[in-house]
Amino acid sequence: MKHLIFITLLFLNLNLFAQKPCDLSANVNDSIGTYKATKDYIVNEHNFAGNSSYLFFSLVLTDGLPTLNVQTIQKSKDFIKANCLDKNSKIYLQLENGKIITLIHIDQNNCGTSVRDDKSFNNIITTGVFLFMKDTFEDLKSSPVSFMRIKYTTETIDYIFKKELISEMDGQVYEPGNYFMNTLHCIIN
Repeated sequence: MKHLIFITLLFLNLNLFAQKPCDLSANVNDSIGTYKATKDYIVNEHNFAGNSSYLFFSLVLTDGLPTLNVQTIQKSKDFIKANCLDKNSKIYLQLENGKIITLIHIDQNNCGTSVRDDKSFNNIITTGVFLFMKDTFEDLKSSPVSFMRIKYTTETIDYIFKKELISEMDGQVYEPGNYFMNTLHCIIN
């Protein structure tokens, strides 16, 4: 009986510490180079009074260089103010262990793309590529994110990361706070 309890506890512990499987959108290794990217993952969603905003993350590894791709989608029937990214833009991630991780935007200006959909909604889609600072991966792998600040060209926007997010867009359950803990192993060993 003691052996059965020990084996059961051992399997439970292994399941708790097992890494989540990688959900990749691309995994290419050819004569030009290597490229690996995770699928887009919702880390923030806001729907109120006919206005919606979504924030997606994906991790990318290009020829050994890991980056965080951030995409925002804003929807409204009204005018939408663009949030631009430039070489001075940054992301600040506050971890639950108290540490602050800084990511730096690549040297590329981007104010998003404006699209009007078939339901007469104005949409602005903004994508940014952010570089990790040296020696930040272990912290991101070991502690959940509780808060994020994006410094745009003209303003700063804060996001609170939930432990669990049930998306109104697709009905799926997401774990924004654990994103890096669950996903970094897909591009960084």
